[in-house]
Amino acid sequence: MGDRAGGVMMEYVILAVLIAAAVVVAVAMFGKTIVGMFDVAGKGATTRHSEAKSALEATRSTQDSDADKAKDYHDGMHE
Repeated sequence: MGDRAGGVMMEYVILAVLIAAAVVVAVAMFGKTIVGMFDVAGKGATTRHSEAKSALEATRSTQDSDADKAKDYHDGMHE
């Protein structure tokens, strides 16, 4: 069982690396959007509603831009 235990351990290491990579990609992809939404929520909860509206519009613009980039990348990969 000693040889097999090392193989099983390596499978767990590979799985952990893949999960860590997925987390890094998710944070890179959605980080700006999440920060923008918290900014909008914070400003909306206070009396700075006009700032919240402009922050929301900026966040939506960033989301649209990122979605267009992702679509272009996806289409380029599947040509």
